[in-house]
Amino acid sequence: MSNSHHPTEPETAVGGAESLPAARPGTVAGSDGGGRDDDGRRSPVGRLAATVERLRREVRAAQAEADGRALIELAKGILVERLGCGPTQAARQLAELAEQAGMAPLEFAVEVINQASRDRLSEVAAAFLANTAGGVESTDATESGSCAVRLRAAESGALAAPDTQTVAESLMEHALRPLGAEAVAIWALGGDGSLSLAGSAGFSVAEAGRWRYVPPGVATVARRGLGETTGHWIGSLSESGLPSIGRHQHPDGGRVAVPAGTGGRIHGVLEIVWPSPLEPQSPQIVRQVEALAELCAHTLETSAPRQPDGDGRPGVLPDVAELMDLADGLHDPALVLVPHLDNGGELVDFRIHHVNNRFLDPSGRPRGVVNGSLLLEAYPMVAGESELFEQIERVYATGEPFRARRVRLTALVDDVPLAAVADIGITRHGGCVLLIWRTENETARLASLLQHAQRLGRIGGFEENLLTGEITWNAQLYSLYGKTPASGPVPLEDLPAHAHPDDTVAIGRFLRTLLHHRRPASTAFRLQRPDGVTRHIRVVAEPELDSDGRLFVVRGAYQDISAHHWTEVALAATRDQLAHSEQQASERNRLTLQLQHAIMPPAQAPLDAPGLQVAVRYRPAETQQLVGGDWYDAVVLPSRLVLLCVGDVAGHGIDAATTMVVLRNALRGLAVTGAGPAQLLSWLNMVAHHLTGGVTATAVCGLYDPERHTLRWARAGHLPPVLVRDGEATPLPLVKGMLLGAVPQATYEEHEVQLAIDDTLLMYTDGLIERRDRSVEESLTQLLAAARTLRPTLEQQLDRLLTYSRSDTDDDTCIVGVRVA
Repeated sequence: MSNSHHPTEPETAVGGAESLPAARPGTVAGSDGGGRDDDGRRSPVGRLAATVERLRREVRAAQAEADGRALIELAKGILVERLGCGPTQAARQLAELAEQAGMAPLEFAVEVINQASRDRLSEVAAAFLANTAGGVESTDATESGSCAVRLRAAESGALAAPDTQTVAESLMEHALRPLGAEAVAIWALGGDGSLSLAGSAGFSVAEAGRWRYVPPGVATVARRGLGETTGHWIGSLSESGLPSIGRHQHPDGGRVAVPAGTGGRIHGVLEIVWPSPLEPQSPQIVRQVEALAELCAHTLETSAPRQPDGDGRPGVLPDVAELMDLADGLHDPALVLVPHLDNGGELVDFRIHHVNNRFLDPSGRPRGVVNGSLLLEAYPMVAGESELFEQIERVYATGEPFRARRVRLTALVDDVPLAAVADIGITRHGGCVLLIWRTENETARLASLLQHAQRLGRIGGFEENLLTGEITWNAQLYSLYGKTPASGPVPLEDLPAHAHPDDTVAIGRFLRTLLHHRRPASTAFRLQRPDGVTRHIRVVAEPELDSDGRLFVVRGAYQDISAHHWTEVALAATRDQLAHSEQQASERNRLTLQLQHAIMPPAQAPLDAPGLQVAVRYRPAETQQLVGGDWYDAVVLPSRLVLLCVGDVAGHGIDAATTMVVLRNALRGLAVTGAGPAQLLSWLNMVAHHLTGGVTATAVCGLYDPERHTLRWARAGHLPPVLVRDGEATPLPLVKGMLLGAVPQATYEEHEVQLAIDDTLLMYTDGLIERRDRSVEESLTQLLAAARTLRPTLEQQLDRLLTYSRSDTDDDTCIVGVRVA
């Protein structure tokens, strides 16, 4: 199979196409000049300029050198005879030798004729070959000379070889083995993109037999070489992962595959194998390999490789006459193009050899005027906006066909650009190229788009002639009704018989508006299909009146809106459920907030404790959904000790609020026993674990002795209290204590602190300091800085802490403040 390109919608001029692969081997222009892109390709402007300059040069050459053409042809014939090369190679060598001698081609041709001795010609040719092998000037004269010697020996053997197999053996013996190569393969490129092994050396007979034919599209080392002008160099075959001939014999060896082309056309590939990994080669070696590939191209060109037929056996390439017959049998416009080479054998243009009977020139020129002209002369826009000319060059060079859909073609008609959209096909047949295009039918395309739109929108159209009774339905409308075209359409007056009985009134109103009042109308109804399926349909129609004002045609469309209807039903049910859920959530949050405020109001009366000022603050969450379980307590026990505590139940909502009530009341009851803070938290942990459904909480519990001014305290996973003394605020030393409810049994440490007159002790929950963008340690440092500033009263101190709190979690906050009086 052949590789084809299918760009979505490229824009070209006279058959432009989308982007072309970077490498275009064998399509280097000759002496035409012209600008080139950064990658070496000829730019469109440069190509047109080169064409104009070439035309001028041809006119001048035809006038000035008409008398000397016969002498030049005679000199070329002498070179063909003496050197054993083809006419193209002889012309190139004649031009090169004349340039080296500093003489005009005509003068040098006369010199060649006058001095046509074998010795003299051999000496001149040898000098030319040495110059070719050496390329540009090299600093290493020894290496350049050895390259020249090897190349001369290889060229002599190649020119004398009767077939490609002998050429491969000669190249291996004279040029490649001195380079350290182990094997060589010469591949012939077929017209369908396949590769055939035309000659090899260094491989076993069995291995060469297995690789005698590579179908089109198979990725091998040789096929990679087709797409790169300088060849595909591989350091190690095993690392590349590409299959190729001799891969088991030389798995880790280096390889190079160089395209073998002449005159803008690639005839095959030269693949060379080294036994060990290949290091980067010098420019002299690279040029020598390229020269060897050109030698192979000359042999492949003369042997005319053949493409396989469908059964895999070689078949004969069609000649120009057969291609012309093929083009005439097509129903689309087609051009048969043959390559046009300059004097150096380089491809510069294509000549329009034949135009078929379907061809119509955009500018109205007859076929006879276009036929026989050069492509860039007849259609200069080919090289203007697009890469169509480059695509033609590539197809001619590689044999891989090119196809593109919806390509924009542009042609100049009286200096006015006319554009059209067409599908393009380019194929190579032997030495010719066939260019075919099919202009897009805009009416057919719009009809196709309309059909797709109706199918995707589940819309069916109709037209009913009320005078003749003729009714026209499209295929989509039959599908909506669940009917076949053989059963016939349904008249509008019979619509109620196919609808749900509850929709009869709506359909009657629709028909009266449309048929009697002669106004556009629409309605929705439930269609009952023959297969028992009920579909929700919307019908829209409009009347059309004749010149006498009579109604004679009604046109309209049906649309299946079942999916939309059921979506609306589902959305309505979802909205109702959402409203119900929001109402329940709002009621639940309201009850939770009322319960919390009832049990623990934000403000509390001053505590009657001798020698001690106690103040509390509670700030509920601003968002009702975040009502949590923060709690506090400050009470004088029967033992005259003062119980001080704060806590925070994990979670939010009514569960957290009710758990807070349980723990707060349980701690009050347990404190009457006279136990210390550590024992109280141990008992409270058992309550949280067994009686609250696995809820966890943190707490700080303290007992203050007014006579001794001492505070015994313990903590259960909570932040330690803060002591403010003499303008300094520090947290109390941390004691161990696990959060409440985590395990059935827990032991807590207890600590005693001696308080002095005017000392202030602060107990709080994390809602006072917690922030999302910083750590607890940073937030605690900010709290200590705010607590250092004392206020005249304890109440003002707590209010200031709440006011300047930087917490951003919107959580409940509790503060218990104690000041020794």
